[in-house]
Amino acid sequence: MTPTTTTSATTARPKTNGRQPSEQAIDAAIDSATRVLRLPTFRDRYAEIADAAGREQLSYRAFLSELLLAECDDREERRATRRIHEAGFPRAKTLAEFDFAANTAINPATINTLAGCAWVSKGQSLCLIGDSGTGKSHLLIGLGTAAAQAGHKVRYVLAAKLVNELVEAADERQLSRTIARYGRVELLCIDELGYMELDKRGAELLFQVLTEREEKTAVAIASNNSLWLDQDLHRPTPLRRHRRPPHLRREHHRDRHQQLPTRPRPQPTTTRWGHFKPRGFQRSSQHVLLRGR
Repeated sequence: MTPTTTTSATTARPKTNGRQPSEQAIDAAIDSATRVLRLPTFRDRYAEIADAAGREQLSYRAFLSELLLAECDDREERRATRRIHEAGFPRAKTLAEFDFAANTAINPATINTLAGCAWVSKGQSLCLIGDSGTGKSHLLIGLGTAAAQAGHKVRYVLAAKLVNELVEAADERQLSRTIARYGRVELLCIDELGYMELDKRGAELLFQVLTEREEKTAVAIASNNSLWLDQDLHRPTPLRRHRRPPHLRREHHRDRHQQLPTRPRPQPTTTRWGHFKPRGFQRSSQHVLLRGR
């Protein structure tokens, strides 16, 4: 039998012959090695950083650390760009571009706190509630972008599109797989919830997605009105427009005789918390009410 030999790809080392290799040989060796190791920033910037290190008289270790840090920074930037692309945002919106002067009901300090993404790491939820034109979608996309830049896996979807996808998945017997796919993202951004009335089946399917994420992964919702689901967790009612929970309605003389648990009324402030009732949300969610301009 003829013995088989295996060869591995190696980078070409410049032949020194006891002398300093030429600059061309050194550049060729660096280019080859960085391609094998997949270090594109290292390859593109080593000459620039080497010249700066020579001018500043940096040590060899300091020069190497500058190269490695540049590679790490550029790699993290590429990852953030990929996460933003995979999130599926319809357009690029950042919090820095938001005009707080156009809607004075929004507290910039609150938004800056939310931009820190501590609530995403804790698996909490956020509801942005306000009329059309108050900046809900801009804030939702901006906060989602900030979360993606911070290293979180984000997914943006319109409420109507999500419900349609769930209905199609249920018809094709792929509902569990679809719900699990949405459950794997760390932040699910649902926009325009409440603009269209959902039938009973659509509300139930949407409820399953929210239940799958309950107190495990974060949800951010933008809606034009407060949201309500029945206390009976197994029979969610459709999300209807202009429906309010009892503690948000005016007190009626017939309601005085009903044995309903009392709830504290929210204090009117410039930015206040709204109300959202699915299980888990009332305990660990944050709500920002955006008034009309």
